[in-house]
Amino acid sequence: MATGNQSNRVLVTGANGFIGRHLCGEMLRQGWRVRAAVRSSISSLDGMEVAVIDGIDGDTDWTNALRGVDVVIHLAARVHVMKDDVADPLASFLKVNLHGTENLAQQAAHAGTKRFVYVSSIKVNGEETRNQHSYTAQDFPAPQSPYGISKWQAEQALWRIAKESGLQVVTIRPPLVYGPGVKGNFYSLLAALEKGVPLPLAGARNIRSLVYVGNLVSVLIACTTHPAASGQTYLVCDGENMSTASLVKKLSAALGRSNRLFYFPETLLRFAAAAVGRADQIDKLFGVLRVNDAKLRNDLGWTPPYTLEQGLSATAAWYHQNVKQYILAAKDLPTETHDRQK
Repeated sequence: MATGNQSNRVLVTGANGFIGRHLCGEMLRQGWRVRAAVRSSISSLDGMEVAVIDGIDGDTDWTNALRGVDVVIHLAARVHVMKDDVADPLASFLKVNLHGTENLAQQAAHAGTKRFVYVSSIKVNGEETRNQHSYTAQDFPAPQSPYGISKWQAEQALWRIAKESGLQVVTIRPPLVYGPGVKGNFYSLLAALEKGVPLPLAGARNIRSLVYVGNLVSVLIACTTHPAASGQTYLVCDGENMSTASLVKKLSAALGRSNRLFYFPETLLRFAAAAVGRADQIDKLFGVLRVNDAKLRNDLGWTPPYTLEQGLSATAAWYHQNVKQYILAAKDLPTETHDRQK
């Protein structure tokens, strides 16, 4: 595979998602020809081809999207949610994450695509680490959630297709990804800190690995062309682990706010959370999840271009701007519309 990028066309699925927007923007800046596979046309990034795909499953037709494509970076997935109200969560995850991925890879191999970079999840390794252990790429997978199981089965399908077709497959398993545009629990934490909400997390001495979206993007781009990446599974992180309490302190400082941490016994928090069906959230706040990405760094000669402090600062700056724009937009709403949103 060529090491240059200007002659290569890459298809990015989930291009209008959190990671996808950062990835496409950086690849465009580097001179890649980017084709975005999305569910609806987007115009936020100039110079990008767009392939509109109605949905992703085992029957999706990727013919037009894959035409002339050298590399696929597959981000699109049915993502993990705290409360899944579908009747059969595993079947729903498998429909998109397994059958959709397998179908795309098979069509990519048939179309002559050289490399397939798959963004999996650290949940393939498991939910948490114990006894000072850190997850590595060599660990035997132990997914527990329907989401993690679907990602693991997708990885297995990709290795089977690679063996049968010669398609070069690279799998990346990131932990929690944060950065400008982040959603979910990380966004909720930003909002709570901005508002000065007291948080009972002073006793959280757990250790967790995170990855800044800019660092993940750097890895994904490296994996599109690096000869050593073909056929490999990699874990990735910022390389600076921290407790939830430390994260709150660093984020508060980045936001220019005083942290309002206070101590509350973990056992009582877990009891209260279980009573209202929020036990998973406490597991995330107090659980331990260490990631060792030495294999990635050694194979590719990669080091994170951004420090954790830089990542948190960029995230906080985006949040401030995001809140400012929201407030300005709300002020411009007609009175009756504004009242309906209360």
